Amino acid sequence: QVQLVESGGGLVPPGGSLRLSCAASGPFFTIEPLGWFRQAPGKQRELVAYITAGANTNYADSAKGRFTISRDNAKKTVYLQMNSLKPEDTAVYYCNVGGAYSGSNYYPANSWGQGTQVTVSS
Repeated sequence: QVQLVESGGGLVPPGGSLRLSCAASGPFFTIEPLGWFRQAPGKQRELVAYITAGANTNYADSAKGRFTISRDNAKKTVYLQMNSLKPEDTAVYYCNVGGAYSGSNYYPANSWGQGTQVTVSS
């Protein structure tokens, strides 16, 4: 089973930036799609962005133009660069490895890390 460890969250003011990282175990990282999700208090977990094995990317409307997902296969790590952060970006962020995708939809695999808290507040 894939193990995932997210890091990089924190408290930032509106307009600030954070870079999240997710280190993954497992032998098939390089051929698997990767996704970032988030869950705010009282809300369902939602897709933020995903990246395919061929490095094609797809973003939720809320993330377009502000967030960038990338992957480093040698380090088995996926990143989420978040700029121009807004209070509504406050959530626990989770990565996911090995899901399925179609168009703008990413269907996560049933393996999650502990998440990393992002709080955007002045």
